[in-house]
Amino acid sequence: MTNSAAELIQLSTGAHAPERSAWQGLESATGPFVHWDFLNALAAAGCTGANTGWQPEFFEVRREGALCAAAPAWLKHHSHGEFVFDWAWARAAMQAGMPWYPKLLVAAPFTPVTGPRLLGAGRAPVAAERLVEQLEHCVEQRRLSSAGVNFCTDDDARILADAGWLERFDWQYHWRDEGYRDFDDFLDRFRRKARKNLRAERRKVGERGWNFVWKTGAELDEEEIDLVHRCYLSTFQLYGNRPSLNREFLAAAAALVEPQMLVCLACLNDQALAAAVFWRDRERLYGRYWGSMVDERDVHFEACYYQGIEYCLRHGLEWFEPGAQGEHKIRRGFLPQRTRSFHYIRSPAMRGAIRRYLEAEGEALMAYRRDLERLNPFA
Repeated sequence: MTNSAAELIQLSTGAHAPERSAWQGLESATGPFVHWDFLNALAAAGCTGANTGWQPEFFEVRREGALCAAAPAWLKHHSHGEFVFDWAWARAAMQAGMPWYPKLLVAAPFTPVTGPRLLGAGRAPVAAERLVEQLEHCVEQRRLSSAGVNFCTDDDARILADAGWLERFDWQYHWRDEGYRDFDDFLDRFRRKARKNLRAERRKVGERGWNFVWKTGAELDEEEIDLVHRCYLSTFQLYGNRPSLNREFLAAAAALVEPQMLVCLACLNDQALAAAVFWRDRERLYGRYWGSMVDERDVHFEACYYQGIEYCLRHGLEWFEPGAQGEHKIRRGFLPQRTRSFHYIRSPAMRGAIRRYLEAEGEALMAYRRDLERLNPFA
C-alpha cells in the first residue's frame, strides 16, 4: 500500500471486484464485457476462478477511501481465451529456461472486444498511472513473466505507452452506419459484383425457407437456452477447441438487464436450428457466439452478419463488431479497424526479443492491411 500526503492514494488488490456501484461509476460506459454483472456471472457459473486458469486479481486505486481507478486482472496459467495470442512467446521463454506461466492479464475474459481496461483512466489519469505502476510491481514482486492489457481504449493506450509498455496491434473487421436509410441503401454503396453476390446469399437462405427471430435474453425460455448452449458447444467441437462457457453462465447472462444479451434464432419449418448470440450497449452491437445443428454456410452469414446490420439500422446503433478474425467479412461491408494491446515483460532479454518480434510483426500487418484493400466492396 502506498500513501502520499499530496494525493492520499491507496493501492490494493484482491480476488473480488470492488462494490458494484463504485465499479460501474468509474466509467460512463464500461462496455458490456467488463460490466460488473457480466464478470460476476462468469465467476458465479465457474467460468473464471478455481481451476479455470483465470484467477481473479482485481486491482484498485482509492483516494480518501473512494474508488477512482480499477482493473479487471487475472493471474493466467495458460493463454486460452485471450485472442491476443502469445504462444510463440511462451515457447521461446520455456526454451530459454524461463517459465511463462503464471502471468498477469488485464482483460475481458474470452472476449476480443475493445473497451476500457484501466477503469477511470479518462477521468483520473494520475490514478490510472498508479494502477499501471501497481501492475508492474506485482510482476516484479511475484516474479511473473509478464503483464498484458488486451483490447484497450485510447485513454488506456496513452498511459501504457507513456509507461514504456510494448505495443502490439492487429486488425478486426467492423461495420459502421454511414447514414444508411436501410439495408438496400447500404448495399447500393457496394461495387456491382459484391452487391450481386451478397444479395444472392440472402436470396438462397430465404428460398430454402429459413426465417430469423430476435429475442432478448429475458425472452428466452429454458428450451431456447438449451439450444443456445448446444449451438455454442457445436462450434467448439467443430474446430477441436475447448469451450470456456457453460449453460449456467448463458442462463445468468440472459437474465441480465444490463448488459443486454440478444439472440438471433435461425428457424426452419418453425424449428430453431441455429443461434447467433450478441450483446449491445448504447452505441454498438457485438456479435459473440454462433452455432448450428445443421451445416448451412449461408445461414451463418445471414444470422451473424446481415441480421446484425439490420438490427443496428432498426435500433439506431452506429457500430457493429461481429467478432475476431475472418477477412471474408470485408466483402460483406465490415472494414479493418486497429485493435491494440500493451505488454510489460520482466526479463530484459525477453523484452528485447519481443520488441524485435513486434517490430517485424507490425511491418507484416501493415503490408497485410494494404493487401486487404482489394477486398473492399465500397472501393
